[in-house]
Amino acid sequence: MIPKGLRTTPRERILDAAMHVFAENGYRRASMEQVAEAAQFSRQAVYLHFDNKSSLFRAVVEAVHEGAYQAEAEAGLTAEKAGKGLADILAAQVDARFRYILECLEETEEAEELASEVLGQTPDLHRKFIEHNLGLRIETIKRVCKQQDLALRSRMSAAELARCIQTAMHGFNDLRLGTAFLNDLGRVIRLIVAGALAPAAMPAPRKQHAPIKTSRKTSRSRTGRGSS
Repeated sequence: MIPKGLRTTPRERILDAAMHVFAENGYRRASMEQVAEAAQFSRQAVYLHFDNKSSLFRAVVEAVHEGAYQAEAEAGLTAEKAGKGLADILAAQVDARFRYILECLEETEEAEELASEVLGQTPDLHRKFIEHNLGLRIETIKRVCKQQDLALRSRMSAAELARCIQTAMHGFNDLRLGTAFLNDLGRVIRLIVAGALAPAAMPAPRKQHAPIKTSRKTSRSRTGRGSS
């Protein structure tokens, strides 16, 4: 969803209107005429920017995910500046991503159909978005670990941790759930991160030196000298 103050071009207004139309009607029942009416443009003006409904849908999918990526990145940086730990930072990123997408869809009743169309019509975009988001999380994990002097467990890399989080997200990737599942997803991410971090290094115990024992023989000899 494009913020109202930033809808400056006809293309942006059409995309924003199309998001509302697809969310309300699903892909199959949506039409270019409905989009034109919602954007307050003529049908011809919409076709000037998009050849057909399929190309418009693809552009909407791309715009939603780009906005979600930006929301995710900003939420992570805000949490970093607030001094949050790695688990809270990553959870904030994922939370912001899902909230943005759900806000765009306005808790649509057509989530199942739209998700099917996304995978069916834009599988290349879907793969690109996954890799894009993985890259953001890998970069975040590396940066925060360095800043906060954290270490991952042996055989666990930043990329592997990011993929674990992505797998957890996949289990919650049902837009019909609405925002109610986000607290549960946040807890899952925090548990994953807690298990991935190496225990904090404990300072080595200081060695205690044994007391120096005085030789009895030496003590007696000194006593003998003194009495002679």
